[in-house]
Amino acid sequence: MAEPAKKVAQQTEERLEDLAETVRKKFDKVTEGTYRDRVVGGRFAEQGDHGGDKGRAETERQQD
Repeated sequence: MAEPAKKVAQQTEERLEDLAETVRKKFDKVTEGTYRDRVVGGRFAEQGDHGGDKGRAETERQQD
């Protein structure tokens, strides 16, 4: 009885590993063309920089 249980456990483990790999691939495919590209392209940094630079420029003007 121990052998069939081991076999079932091994098959289940292999199926879970395959499932995990499939999920990783699909996640990479979904995120590659959207969020990741925006971050790498600096789109979020540009939005934050404009607001931050504007605030800094105003502060510098007030001090002068």
